[in-house]
Amino acid sequence: MSRKDRNQRGGAAPSQRQLRAAELVRHALVGIIAREDFRDPALLGVSITVGEVRASPDLKHMTVFVSALGPNDPQNIADGLTRGAAYLRGRLAREIDLRFTPQLHFQPDISYDEARHIDELLASPEVARDLHHEDE
Repeated sequence: MSRKDRNQRGGAAPSQRQLRAAELVRHALVGIIAREDFRDPALLGVSITVGEVRASPDLKHMTVFVSALGPNDPQNIADGLTRGAAYLRGRLAREIDLRFTPQLHFQPDISYDEARHIDELLASPEVARDLHHEDE
């Protein structure tokens, strides 16, 4: 099985080309989102972070992982940006130099919540006790 076949099936790591294109899109979207005043109620007054962008092997689709600084629900942020995806894609087309402007698919970025949960687990007395016994 060739590398290209594995990428299309999701079995291999992204290529350097995918990583470069995704980072180019992430950087451009951060700037666009920071400058825009969105009318969508889910996005009003919210500081949005773009944690990661993943590119499809053909670079025609990009999954954008977003969250908000503060207590806002990441799913609401992703839904709001999805409603404005066509507008954001148009703005993106003016800012990046790719053969195709990718379709944008927004997903909530829960990696920060998962990291916080792991930190809480590691700090719990039960785990600390077990780790202390292993060190002796």
